[in-house]
Amino acid sequence: MGGCFPCFGSSNKEGSSGFGLVKELNKKDSLKEGSAGQSHHVGRVSSDKSKSRSGSDPKKEQSIPKDGPTANIAAQIFTFRELAAATTNFRPECLLGEGGFGRVYKGRIESTGQVVAVKQLDRNGLQGNREFLVEVLMLSLLHHPNLVNLIGYCADGDQRLLVYEFMPLGSLEDHLHG
Repeated sequence: MGGCFPCFGSSNKEGSSGFGLVKELNKKDSLKEGSAGQSHHVGRVSSDKSKSRSGSDPKKEQSIPKDGPTANIAAQIFTFRELAAATTNFRPECLLGEGGFGRVYKGRIESTGQVVAVKQLDRNGLQGNREFLVEVLMLSLLHHPNLVNLIGYCADGDQRLLVYEFMPLGSLEDHLHG
């Protein structure tokens, strides 16, 4: 059976569709925190500031595999400072929209001059670190004329942001219901 997404095919090979990462993440979550087997396969995503904070909860840090499917992410990594500068500190005038997962701002990357849409995920929202990682992986692998391309992401400390190419003619909702 082909399924809803023909570009993924019906292959059962783990690495071929990118969904092997989800299985890999589920497997790693089933391991106990701090086990020797896990520490040799993962790196921590956090800024130096979050490491130096006293009383921080190590369970809240997201583990990302150093090898495997994540090694092929083509998305650029941005710092929070770069994206704050791009959106002039996330000013309300730059706000394009707001949804269940966070707010989207229009910005300009200083180093390239490229106009982008920056999706700042709500830290108290429904999307967790695993969903963020899967979204980055899937969007960096998928390229289609009907999809907005993912340019990069930011995972500084507890900040989770996605950087997309800017779509100047409004949102998908505007086009569907406008």
